[in-house]
Amino acid sequence: MEMDEALDQALRRYDAGEAERADLKILTKHLLNLLVAKAPGHAVEVRVPPYGAVQCIEGPRHTRGTPGAVVELPAESWIDLALGRTSWAEARATGKVRASGERTDLSPLLPLLAR
Repeated sequence: MEMDEALDQALRRYDAGEAERADLKILTKHLLNLLVAKAPGHAVEVRVPPYGAVQCIEGPRHTRGTPGAVVELPAESWIDLALGRTSWAEARATGKVRASGERTDLSPLLPLLAR
């Protein structure tokens, strides 16, 4: 199965409320890769446990220990943000997004895909 087809199927199951762990994984990783492509760099670490973590956004490079700028959120919140189904402000207000440090406001980069 091609990647585009696998993504489409995972997204259909997600939209139907029937996403399984594998669907969350493929969607999370794909959307994190789009974030890195849109905002390359190493200043902010975006964590979506247990599916992935990436460094993005230009700025000081982090090399050891806990990064100074971290965004952490559940897969469903990340997918909804990346697809434009919820706003950064809404996600922060609900407490589903934990962000600390400089440059952790991802709102200028979102959505990554509008669907």
